[in-house]
Amino acid sequence: MGLMDFIKGQLLEIIQWTDDSRDTLSYRFPDEDKEIKRGAQLIVRESQIAQFVYLGQFGDTFGPGKHTLTTDNIPILTTLKGWKYGFESPFKADVYYVNTRLFTGNKWGTANPIMMRDQDFGIVRLRAYGTFDFRITDPKLFLSEVAGTDHQFRLDEFHETMRSRMVSVFSDALASSKIPALDVAARYVELGDALLPLINPALQTKYGIELASFIVENVSVPPEVEAAIDKRSSMAAVGNLNDYVKFQMAQGMEKGGGGAGGMATEMAVGWAMAQQMMQQQGGPLGAQATPPVAGAAQSAGAGLPELLSPGEAAQIVGVSEGDILATLESGDLKGKRIGSTWRITRAALEEFLKS
Repeated sequence: MGLMDFIKGQLLEIIQWTDDSRDTLSYRFPDEDKEIKRGAQLIVRESQIAQFVYLGQFGDTFGPGKHTLTTDNIPILTTLKGWKYGFESPFKADVYYVNTRLFTGNKWGTANPIMMRDQDFGIVRLRAYGTFDFRITDPKLFLSEVAGTDHQFRLDEFHETMRSRMVSVFSDALASSKIPALDVAARYVELGDALLPLINPALQTKYGIELASFIVENVSVPPEVEAAIDKRSSMAAVGNLNDYVKFQMAQGMEKGGGGAGGMATEMAVGWAMAQQMMQQQGGPLGAQATPPVAGAAQSAGAGLPELLSPGEAAQIVGVSEGDILATLESGDLKGKRIGSTWRITRAALEEFLKS
């Protein structure tokens, strides 16, 4: 091998990268310590960007196409190297290929619960996971902040590098969106669409990547928050508490039972049935039926104490003490507050059962 052949073997004439891995984000062209000759051909394929780096500084950037490396094509590198009259001799520089295609179906998730302030529950802890699609939009920023000088930066490394960063950006976006925990746990599609414009500016500014889609597949809240959500759903399903109490009394009569609770239940349901019959029949016959029913109610209530506590009233009616307190607070059941406790007269309870 002659001297010219040896020199030629030490020079790069064609620079190109064929990606057959489908999971490579950036790739440093292996120059094998060779220099780039003047007039060398740089080939950049679709969905690729070629970035020159000289002594740790970013030089020129090339998009898809076939480029001949001359002084006119590398003005930034020419300035960095300080060629006064353009380069004639070979030079050394690192060439990084960055894959700009869309990478789909990438998983994200919170390793630990994230804290957020909620308007309904105060401070709550959330766990979340899902998928996202992304592409690299700023090769220089991506290389400097994410890939570094890796020879071949792949998706598995990206997941490890970006997991905590993605969760951090997600947490900030979720906090600034002020979406209630009830909506977070129930409206995944709307949540992803709402967070996407909040997450993207941060990712583009910090890491040079852009999310094409951000999908929230699941958000879980602590068990106590789930219980509060279930309770709120139950309250919405129950609707009017007064009607709910009457329903509970009817259920108690179906199951049977004696004592004051059974007596009050039978009295209330009998009174309601009499009222319904009077409304259906109307006229003098209905009016004649009124005194016996009222008399029955009075005799049924004769065994009740004159003054009742909420707990005693709850036992008589067959519901929880909390339900009685709620009816007192709403005004549906009349009572007297003595200090911090309620007292209910027998007449007030009978009136409530008749209503």
